[in-house]
Order: sequence, then C-alpha cells, then structure tokens
Amino acid sequence: MKQKDALNILKAGRNAYVTGAAGSGKTHVLNEYISYLKHRGVSVGITASTGIAATHIGGVTIHSWSGVGIKETLSGMDIEDLTQKEYLWKRFDKTQVLIIDEVSMLSPRLFDTVERVCRAMKQSDNPFGGMQVVLSGDFFQLPPITRDGDETEFIHTSEAWASMDVRVCYLDEQFRHDDTVLLKILNEMRGGDVSPATRAILQNMCGEKQRHDAVSTRLYTHNADVDAENERELARLPDRERTYEMSAKGKASIVESLKKSILAPETLRLKKGAAVMFVKNAFDEGYVNGTLGTVEGFDASGAPIVRTCSGKKIFVQKAEWAVEENNKVLARVEQLPLRLAWAITVHKSQGMSMDAAEIDLSKSFVPGQGYVALSRLRRLSGLSLIGLNDMAFAVHPHAAKLDAHLHHESAKWEKVLTRFGNKEMDEMHITFIQKCGGTTNEKEIEENKKKAAAAPEERILTREKTKRIVAKGLSLADIAKERGQTLGTIISHLEKLKTEDPTFDLNLYKPREKDLKIIRAAFKKTGDTKLTPVYEHLGGRYSYEALRLARLFL
Repeated sequence: MKQKDALNILKAGRNAYVTGAAGSGKTHVLNEYISYLKHRGVSVGITASTGIAATHIGGVTIHSWSGVGIKETLSGMDIEDLTQKEYLWKRFDKTQVLIIDEVSMLSPRLFDTVERVCRAMKQSDNPFGGMQVVLSGDFFQLPPITRDGDETEFIHTSEAWASMDVRVCYLDEQFRHDDTVLLKILNEMRGGDVSPATRAILQNMCGEKQRHDAVSTRLYTHNADVDAENERELARLPDRERTYEMSAKGKASIVESLKKSILAPETLRLKKGAAVMFVKNAFDEGYVNGTLGTVEGFDASGAPIVRTCSGKKIFVQKAEWAVEENNKVLARVEQLPLRLAWAITVHKSQGMSMDAAEIDLSKSFVPGQGYVALSRLRRLSGLSLIGLNDMAFAVHPHAAKLDAHLHHESAKWEKVLTRFGNKEMDEMHITFIQKCGGTTNEKEIEENKKKAAAAPEERILTREKTKRIVAKGLSLADIAKERGQTLGTIISHLEKLKTEDPTFDLNLYKPREKDLKIIRAAFKKTGDTKLTPVYEHLGGRYSYEALRLARLFL
C-alpha cells in the first residue's frame, strides 16, 4: 500500500494498523496525519511503547499518557482511581484520536488494560471509548519482554485488537535504504530464508572496520557490553570525573521496582566531552526521552551543561520519578535524567536511522535482534560488524506467520479504496473532522498552519515566563500554581536564570538567616555542592527544594 492510500484511510476516521518493513515510511505517515489533525483543530494523543520511539513523533509513552504507569494490568478499583484524577480526565475528554507507535513491543495484557482505561475515562462502551485508534509498528521488530519465561505474544491476540475493526495498511515503498544489497539481506531475513550468499557477505564483514565519514554508533545486544563500552570511553576523557548518586524515598520494595523501570542509573559518572542521552521527557526544558548530546561543561553548582545534537544548550537539573496511589506518593527517586550514550542496546535503537554503526551480534539471544540492528542502517557500507551468530539471522516464527495475513488484509483494504472517487473520499474526510469538532474552514486551517510553522521561533523559554512572574513579587508556591508546575521545576528555573545572569535579584526568596547558616555549614562540611550529602548530613531536616533554594545564596 502507498502512503497516500494509508492516509486516506486514516483521514476517514477508521481504526488502523500502519505497518511495513524498516524504512517504509511508517513514522512519516503518522507525522503527516498528526499535522493534518492539528491544522484542523482536532486533539490527538501522541504516544509510543517506548520513550525513544515517542520522540520520533513528538509524543510520550502510552504508559504515561494513559495513566497506567509501570503496571501491565489494573483492577477495576485501580481504573476507578484513575478516573478521579482531574488531569487525566481532562486529557481523555478532549482527545479524539489516539496514536500508538511501535506496538510490537506492547503486550496483549497492557493493550487490553489501556483499552479498558479509555472506555472508563470516555464513559463509553465503544472500543477505546469511541476514539479513533491508529497503531503503527512492525512485528519483525523485537517483541515485548516476557516474564517468567512466558511465550511471546503480540497485541493482535488481544481482546482490544479484536474489538476495534482494524484496517491494515502495509506500506510497500522503501525510503531509508538506498542499497540494494542491504535491502536484499533484510528482505531475506523477513522471509525467514537467508541464503548462503547473504550469510557469506555478513560473515566476511566480521572484524573489518569500514571507513566512513559519518559518526558511528555502537550497538550491542546486552546491557553489560553497553555499560563496559561507555565506561571505557569515559575513562579516555582527560577531565575530572563527577559522580551523581540517585536519591530515593519510600517503601524499599516499591523503590527497587521503580529503579528498575526507569533508564536513569543509580550512579551516574560524567566528564566534559561525555556522550549522553536524556532518559525523561521534559518538553519545557528542551529535551525528551532519547535526546542525544555531549556534556559541554558544568555550572557553578556542579550540574552538567549539555549541548544536544540539534545545538540546544541545556542546564540539566535532577528529575523525579514517583509511584503514586490515591494521591499518595509511595516511592520517589531523584537523579539527573541522563545516561552515557557512546553505545546503546539494539533494543533501544528501534526506530533510529543511522549512516554508520558498529554492531556486535555475536551474543544475539532472541529472534529479531539481527534484523533490527541491520535495518537501522541506510546502506551496507556504513556497517562495521564486530561479531555474528546464528540467532542473528532469525526472526520470530509468529511474526513470519502473521506477516502473510497482514499482507492479505492490506491488499483487501487497498482494493476497497478503489471503490471510492476523490469526491466521496473528501466527503468522508470532512465528515470525520466535523465529528471530532475540528474545522473545515480553509482560512482557519491556513492560520493554524502559519502558527505551527512560526511556533519554534516565537516560543518563549519556560524559565523566561517564570522570570516575568517573579517580577510580580509572588511567592514560589504561587508561581508554581500559576505556571502549573512543581516547586522543584520553578527552583530549577531560578538556578538557570541566576547562572545566565548573576545580577538577577532573588532576595525575595532568600531563606531565613538562621536556616541559611545551618545549610551553609553543612555544605562546607561535605566539601561539595551536591545536595544528597547535605540532605543526609542534616538528617532530612530540610527538603531537597529548600536546599536547592538555599544553595543559590551561598
């Protein structure tokens, strides 16, 4: 199916699954549809199964968006509790279209849970509460991680999939790979029949590093190899190493579960020049989960300054991850939202496009790892293959069987499209936009396009908004309330404003001299500007926010 045919199906408001080989333009179709909806004033929930995948379509994880969090299943009481959360209710109330990318990594249980939450939030018995649902992915990518050795299942086996009357759009064009040899290798792997010639090509490449101008990313199948590579690269940098420890609070078992569910390391070591990746979404701060960059230096407080690949300069402050139940925080951890990124796992590379990569497939342990790794490349000349094993050639047997069915379904819907002329198709598109409460007025659509195009240049940095409110003389609590942000975020704005302009007047928020004296002595005793040693030295007498605020006046 061509991209334009898939878009015609989406614009008609039908539930759809957009699939195809790596490089077939799945993300492009999603982004085109998202822009189409936004220009017409239709609210769309933009999500993906992982944070990195979400960055490619400007969204968040489905876990975060839906309120499900780190759990796969929720009880009726759990879902009832979610419906009492005003921010979630408002989110669902306005959303007309839900997009979920990289669904191959979602388990059927989680997909069913999200569908139940949607019905509860929308107060409708229709599948997903009546929202249009657009799924995207490729079942030849890595499947969802199973626990206790359970057999891998894809979301097409879920009750939610069966209920949503899905149109399959199997894209058959190729936009990423301009190398016929690489394309042949990938097609053979998808077909489950890798020829001796293809095996010979890859085996002959093992151990030979290719010469190319592009920056090379290293992919490994195991976290241990990634960690070792990153540590070696860090050790090569000449500057002083700085260490940042994760702080935690709450019930030990829940804290441990929370630590495992996030990508931030318990101990983060950085140096100037280190390659890093952000591991949390913070749109107002200028980064999202998966944003890559380099440590450019450190500010007066010791916080890292990161220059992203797009050229943006970010003063990084600690972020918070929490587990809540009934509006009560059961566990909370704080850490810089960064990890070293000279090397990443094949698992985390899904959705990326690379000009060059050094790939080690010698320890491939699940079907699909070889296909995912090789399909990241635009051409075979960019591949430096460190190692290879037989598992690297394998794809999941369920995926191969399902693929034939998806091809058949896509061909069926492609044939259905031929029954409609352009006029009928346009009428269906208009009807759906009107049903969603959007606009079909061309003048309004053009205005929305202009606003969207101008937004990056006109956007005022979030800390500048805080700076304007500071001038009003409001308390920090009132500023946080007016901005709709946490106290910690507002204090981070003050830290950045003070770094950028040391003359910026913050005396209105200066702690009492008695408290400042105690905190000053604690910082002097620990001999550093880090918060955790001071917090522990003072026995938790002052909150992290209070310590951060006081640090501005030391």
